[in-house]
Amino acid sequence: MVGLKERANDRIETLSGGMKRRANIAAGLLHEPPILFLDEPTVGVDPQSRNFIFEGVAALRRGGATVVYTTHYMEEAERLCDRVAIIDRGAVIALDTPLAMIRTHGGSVVIEIDGDAARACAALERLDGVSKVTCEGSRITIAAAAPARVLSRIVGSIADTGAEIRSMNIFAENLESVFLDLTGRQLRG
Repeated sequence: MVGLKERANDRIETLSGGMKRRANIAAGLLHEPPILFLDEPTVGVDPQSRNFIFEGVAALRRGGATVVYTTHYMEEAERLCDRVAIIDRGAVIALDTPLAMIRTHGGSVVIEIDGDAARACAALERLDGVSKVTCEGSRITIAAAAPARVLSRIVGSIADTGAEIRSMNIFAENLESVFLDLTGRQLRG
């Protein structure tokens, strides 16, 4: 299952990092557990081993096993998991299916403006489809379940206040944007 048959007689320390990860997974599967815990199984592995691990996890799930999969790579969680728990500072802050999290929290738009930021924020908070507005000086972060659908209203609303947009970044509707919206975009020390 882990694709190491041709290396069956080799010592573990002679294997590559990806092969070592696959050997670890094989060791965890020897007793056919109903629940398998995989702690960041793709860290430091080559793309082929990573894809092989994904295929193995999918096969285990199809076979009825429960896989608890920890990762910092949100695209992996979005691809592999039926339910996702986002943990921040030791506490579960969100628990749902990836799709439901994306629909609930979606993406965001971060805008730098010239003009009255407080007035612009107040106008943005009234827009349908906007779930949260955060103002920090001239920087405005707008959380929306579907940022692309409300973008024209955001731009129009800011223009109506007399402010001008200096820069704009749109963060896609994916699990990574949900994670960043829930835990914060700032680097922590």
